Amino acid sequence: MDLLEFNVIEPFRFNWTGKFIAPDENWVHISRVLTDFEIIIMTEGDLYIANDQKEYVVHEGEYLIMEPTSHQFGYKPSKCTFYWTHFCYNNYKNNPGHLDSEDISLPLSAEDTRIVLPVQAKIPRLDRLIVLFKQLQDCNRKYRNINLDGHTLTAILCEMYSQLYLSGGLTAMKGDKMQLYTDIVDYISWRIREPIRVSEVAAYFGYNEKYITTFFKKSSGVSLKSYILQRKMELAQALLTDTNLPIAQIGYDIGFSDNHNFSSSFKKVTGQSPSEYRGSYAERMLFHQ
Repeated sequence: MDLLEFNVIEPFRFNWTGKFIAPDENWVHISRVLTDFEIIIMTEGDLYIANDQKEYVVHEGEYLIMEPTSHQFGYKPSKCTFYWTHFCYNNYKNNPGHLDSEDISLPLSAEDTRIVLPVQAKIPRLDRLIVLFKQLQDCNRKYRNINLDGHTLTAILCEMYSQLYLSGGLTAMKGDKMQLYTDIVDYISWRIREPIRVSEVAAYFGYNEKYITTFFKKSSGVSLKSYILQRKMELAQALLTDTNLPIAQIGYDIGFSDNHNFSSSFKKVTGQSPSEYRGSYAERMLFHQ
């Protein structure tokens, strides 16, 4: 696996960002010389894009980092949606290290000032990145502050590294326990848009409710009920920032039958009402060509 090694002791230099929505199924990415780095985060459809060395297919839920001084072009039409941002690294020198996965032990130590990212990978928590990209767009349009933009962009890349390589303290779990924990997390992700009860999770995996509750709290540090609510609210945050859906519809779409309960739960977790949260990062940069 081709890895890019960045030192983040200083923030990246942000250039510009946006959200792109292809106008129709005949759209093809433009042909150009890429003079800086570009991160592409796919939220819908597939993107067919290439440089001088390789053709890429970036699927929904994946990212791609393309490097400067290369010819970038689309090679096949598609209808898709993605967030993108352009940036420079290391005071415009743009020379991160290239590593093979066999050459480095991951995750890096907590004191290390580097992050390592595959050129292309599946994003474990797309909802978190959508919120961060929307914040980057809003901050850039609202404040035009080069330091804020650079630090926010750097936080996005650090979030990507953390999602891929940091396990939140779960590395001590082995074998069956790790498998059970990841199966529970995957089950919740699968059903996150439905009402989910702890008793249903326990029954699905063939354990009693008390055992599952104790096991999950010991494994993750949070209760299973709190984890389910947190995941739902993170999805709600992504929908509030990434769409124009009515708030009541968003609550319904993530498993709340009552808008009051959704708004109350959202404020309990985030400290803001859904409308306040949506208004906090309202200035999106949207592109259609």
